[in-house]
Amino acid sequence: MNDEERIATRHPRVVFDGERLTLARRLRGLRKNQLAQAVGTTPATIGQYEAGVHRPSGRSLSRLAIALGVPVDFFRPGRGPVSPDAAHFRSLRSTTQVERDQALAYGRIAADLVAVLAEVVEFPAAALPEHPVSPDEIAGPGPVAAAREARAAMASGAAGAVPHVVRLLERHGVLVLVMPPSSERVDAFGIGAHPHPMVLFNPAKGDYWRNRFDAAHELGHLVMHADAEPGSKIVEDQAHRFAAEFLMPGPAIADVLPAVPDWDRLAALKAEWGVSIAALLYRARTLGVMPEQVYREAMATMSRQGWRRAEPGPSGGTRPLERPTLLTRAIELAAAGGLDRDALADRARVTRADLDLLVPPR
Repeated sequence: MNDEERIATRHPRVVFDGERLTLARRLRGLRKNQLAQAVGTTPATIGQYEAGVHRPSGRSLSRLAIALGVPVDFFRPGRGPVSPDAAHFRSLRSTTQVERDQALAYGRIAADLVAVLAEVVEFPAAALPEHPVSPDEIAGPGPVAAAREARAAMASGAAGAVPHVVRLLERHGVLVLVMPPSSERVDAFGIGAHPHPMVLFNPAKGDYWRNRFDAAHELGHLVMHADAEPGSKIVEDQAHRFAAEFLMPGPAIADVLPAVPDWDRLAALKAEWGVSIAALLYRARTLGVMPEQVYREAMATMSRQGWRRAEPGPSGGTRPLERPTLLTRAIELAAAGGLDRDALADRARVTRADLDLLVPPR
């Protein structure tokens, strides 16, 4: 008896949820026609399974499970989906729908894992300030005010550099994860899910300075944009302005920013504040310290010198990324109480391999 026959015999009456098939397909980054080819059927049939119009036979179910690398139990009804409407992707134009679907699928299984862990481990309660900013506000004070409120609430109003942005988010109930290696075009994104908002990073970026700015950018979305339509240029600019004020408070940094591109000075500030030179130039411009034309010339110089990828001063590769630890610790605590990784994966109905990709053991 082969694997397909063994699975079909063992699970002849598994309750099937088409939405879980959609989740598994997106998790593997497959289109319907690709999955159909892998299991020997048609894209229309896959669509009917996912829509709940038809239920696959035991043999078809086993073929789907093998092709997607998930247990058959994965297809049983699960928890509610992570809504794409709740996710703020940096640019909808630079990523494909398949890439965004795959990223959201990882967010969904992370939510399933957290739901199981929450039965045995107490997570920090989500404690983020809410400061809605209209998605139509182009140049108003909203993002700056929101960032100042967030710093006051989350960092005790400290004026200097934030020592560890990811740890700060986790202390306030945000689940931070690193996506398994995928397309470099998927930036960090956040999901305002209840009861724990999530931020997911793309490790392909691999840059300490960008990682910190990304974390502050996604925090901005969580604080300001609970109801905003994601992907608009205005909303993304607001999150950039929030991140700039959150990481580089105007009253604390304005007097030390150069009005002209003093590269040695900028490299020193980069190390002190934990932000890139590009971010410092952006901040000097938005605070009115550096004139617009000087800023443009400075950015042109960075492009000519190849500094957009390798800036002066400490490089991104010289400092390890700020890594999340909240979920890792939660899994270790659960294991100490008898719920090891295999049992956790089984109860959350994900594969052990997917669990370890999403939250690597240490």
